[in-house]
Amino acid sequence: MILAGGRSRRMGRDKALTLLDGRTLLDWVAAALSQVVSEVIVVGREEAEGIRAIPDALPGGRGPSAGIVTGLAAAGGDSIVVVGVDQPWVRPATLAALLGVRPQPAIPMDGQYQVTCATYSAPSLSLLTAIARDQRSLQPEAPLLEGTVVFPESWRSWGEDGRSWFSVDSPEDLREGLRRYGVPDASSRPAG
Repeated sequence: MILAGGRSRRMGRDKALTLLDGRTLLDWVAAALSQVVSEVIVVGREEAEGIRAIPDALPGGRGPSAGIVTGLAAAGGDSIVVVGVDQPWVRPATLAALLGVRPQPAIPMDGQYQVTCATYSAPSLSLLTAIARDQRSLQPEAPLLEGTVVFPESWRSWGEDGRSWFSVDSPEDLREGLRRYGVPDASSRPAG
């Protein structure tokens, strides 16, 4: 599942449609996810070209938790893997490793909880719904989800270096991501 918000003040446009090496951020994230899950869904949108899109199900809810609630409802009880649309360097190997962590949800810790590059499960639905309805930040609430915090010694053993949750929130972030990580892995490149 891809969390896709709308227009970004810092980007000056819709982040999902921001180009990186000729592809949108949405394309990069969808390509990585499609290597790990059977269906990619974009949450928080009415439409997304070539990908199933569903608007947030919680009227008045906002932030990642509203999108996660929508994704869990669409998954019908299965665990979901969540990636922010602004995380084009996400590694399929990291997503696969997160899905294998027990108990779910599995949220990486890298100075703070990486709630938009994590897995979530149905038992978390009521707490996530309350967080979204109250418009609270998911970051400080993450420990209450009673899953697994994935600390650096674990995610580093997967070959992860933090790129999977590097967020592009501004043109400067895009330049910094390219400087640090280069163009996203060609194995995550969409066809076309």
